[in-house]
Parts: sequence; C-alpha cells; structure tokens
Amino acid sequence: MAAKQGGAQKGSYRIGLLVPSSNTTVEPEFYRALPVNVTLHTARLFLTEITPEAIFKMVEELEAQSRLLASADVDVVMLGATAPSFLKGLGYDREVIARIEKAAGKPATTTSTALLRALRFLGAKRVVLGSAYDDKVNAIARGFLEANGFKVVAARGLGMVDNLAVGRLGPESAFDLARGVDQADADAMVLACTNWRTMDVIERLERELGKPVVSTSQVSVWDALRMIGYRREIPGYGRLLRSLAAEDLLAAVA
Repeated sequence: MAAKQGGAQKGSYRIGLLVPSSNTTVEPEFYRALPVNVTLHTARLFLTEITPEAIFKMVEELEAQSRLLASADVDVVMLGATAPSFLKGLGYDREVIARIEKAAGKPATTTSTALLRALRFLGAKRVVLGSAYDDKVNAIARGFLEANGFKVVAARGLGMVDNLAVGRLGPESAFDLARGVDQADADAMVLACTNWRTMDVIERLERELGKPVVSTSQVSVWDALRMIGYRREIPGYGRLLRSLAAEDLLAAVA
C-alpha cells in the first residue's frame, strides 16, 4: 500500500507508531530526529519481557491498536518493535504489515522491514549483529537476517529479558558492545532493540569503525520518513538518515 500524497499538500505529516507497552526509548528517539513538520502519534501493545512467548502474545492486539491510530488520520503506521516483526522468520514482517494495513487502511511498515531496506540501500552484505537480547531471541534475529540474504559474521547480545530494564541502559552500553563485537570484514553494524538507547552513539561508532551503523530505532525513523516522501538530510544520527536526500533513494529500496 503506497503512502498517500496529501501530506505534501498540507505541509505536515503524521506518523503512527505501535510501541511495546514497556518501551521508554523509541518515542524519545523519534521525537529528537523528526523534522518539525512531522508529528508522532503512538499506541501501545502489551509487553514486559523479551521472550518469544511474550512477543507472540503482544501482536494479538495489533489490529485493535492499528485502528485506533488510523482514527488520528496518520499517514503511515510503523510497528516500532524489532523482535515482534521477525519472530517467525522469513516473510513474517510482511504478514504483520498486511495485518496492520487491513485493520488501519493506511500504509504500514515494521522495524524489521525497515532494517532490511536500510541494509540493502547501504549495499551491506556482511553484517555484525549487536543486541540487547538473550541468546534465544538473538538467534532468532540472526536467523531472520540470514534468511533474507545477509551474512551475519558475528553476533552478541546483552542477555536482557526485562524490557523495562533495557530502557534504563545508557547509550554507552550500545557503544561498548558494538566495539567489542565488530569484525573488520563486516560491511555494516546492526544494533537491535528499539528500547535500547543507540542513536546517540551512531555517529561516533561510524567514525571509529569506518562503516555504516544502523540501529533499529534509526531505521524505523528513516523508513517512516521515506514512506511519507520526506527528502531532506537529517544530520546527527548516522549515514542512513543523512541519505534521505539521496536522489536514488526510492529506486534503491523498491
């Protein structure tokens, strides 16, 4: 479903964001990166633990909360949660998108879809995965990336299950893990979990590692803005958000 063009005429846009209920990070990271003519409107899906069982239960509320966001006349709906959009592997993110679009009648995307699009746009083929997850969820994330054609050359998680505790971590936890797990032969670094504070360290990591660094909050902002037709550079949060001004952006992610 293509994003409507009305926003360009009215001069402002609305992004609808579906958020895990215990997530305290993704909204502030969106607010700081969004341009002044784009507003954020959220609905919450119950989740307190990052386990496959809790993640599966979380998406039971997907249709109801998507309809609520649609009533705010948002231009696009983003499921701003990583694990709930890759839980069942290859193609599951597209299933989730179809459910949101049917319920909301609006264009939709997910964090995992955005991650795939961003990595393809950047030309990455070999990636390093750093996450806040425990080994079980980290393995599911790795499998999702590899099923979609990316070689994960190394992966490491923080071993977190309590989602509220993840939101209390400082951005240095992401910086330190990324530096510790990086591999010289990787094309890009992926930092996964939208409740993990990552965006403040992306620029510094890109300078130190010499490669693109994408976080799941950052790719969510990028894909939502791309879908509503925003075409200006957003500085301060890495190479990806600066790329919104690229002339070949649409063709690269089609």
